Amino acid sequence: MDAPQEPIRDIAHLGHVELLTPRPEQSLWYFRDLLGMEVAHREGQSVYLRGWGDYAASTLKLTEAKHAGVGHIAWRAISPQAMERRAAAIERTGLGIGWSNGDFGHGKCYRFRDPDGHLMEVYYEEQKYEPPENLRSALRNQPQKFTGRGVGVRRSDHLALLCRDVAGNRAFVEQTLGCQLREQVRFDNGTKEIGSWLSTTAMHHEIAYVVDRKGLSGRLHHFSLWVDNRDDVLRAADLFTENGIFIEAGPSKHNNSQAFYLYSYEPGGNRIEVYTAGFFVFAPDFQPIVWDEKTRGGGVYWGAALPESFMNYATPDLPETSAQAGGNLPVIDPR
Repeated sequence: MDAPQEPIRDIAHLGHVELLTPRPEQSLWYFRDLLGMEVAHREGQSVYLRGWGDYAASTLKLTEAKHAGVGHIAWRAISPQAMERRAAAIERTGLGIGWSNGDFGHGKCYRFRDPDGHLMEVYYEEQKYEPPENLRSALRNQPQKFTGRGVGVRRSDHLALLCRDVAGNRAFVEQTLGCQLREQVRFDNGTKEIGSWLSTTAMHHEIAYVVDRKGLSGRLHHFSLWVDNRDDVLRAADLFTENGIFIEAGPSKHNNSQAFYLYSYEPGGNRIEVYTAGFFVFAPDFQPIVWDEKTRGGGVYWGAALPESFMNYATPDLPETSAQAGGNLPVIDPR
């Protein structure tokens, strides 16, 4: 029997995500006042936020743009040497862009695109959050006190990206970042890969790739934020309803990931998931779970079925184009 391939352990975790919004003030209200995130920094057309349990200075960058969507996705390496190794591996694929001096909260980074065009970066140096006195927790091992504002999301969790070729993008992050496959959806007797969920940590997934029904490239399905328990998800449903935020799906429980969830649209148009539970993977020889047309069951273990919009809507919300015939979708300027 062939020995298993040595896993790549150069990536520590998903570091931060940039979301684009055409309604920056309203989006900020949603993340700050309703979800309870803290503003860490402002610069140009961007606001940098964090959950009360995030150890980094910022895990969400919110940037004004013409269209909603994802600006970039950042992965933190375990060391400067690991960052260099991942940059070299990515460079060999031909998808590298080059080095940047960094941004608020982190040092230099290597920027690249996945095969579908989503902008990513890998970095190591990161600014640790230092709370002001009014946000200092009585717990020495907690980065910030729980304020009780809004939903009170604890941390950034994961994101799901749409793409034309799930298998190609999944293989790319496996081979260059060391992401490990946790679950898959395969149709047509296993020949058609519809979705894959992967992680660099014991978390069920930090990134998911799902096929884009419109045949477009570079789109975001959702960004997810973690809360401690199901009651927090239910409170989010109350707060969203009281404040006129459209709830697309949930509260319900996924079969894939076993997570308890609530999906809404923030005012800029991006789909946001409030998320808890799920399962962790500690076994080094874990075998990915594969779902087919029969066992998938619409992605819901119990609760209301996911609506058609969940399958078709993503950001930027653009019409079908020649991308279906293999053409390229123009890159969206985040400014």
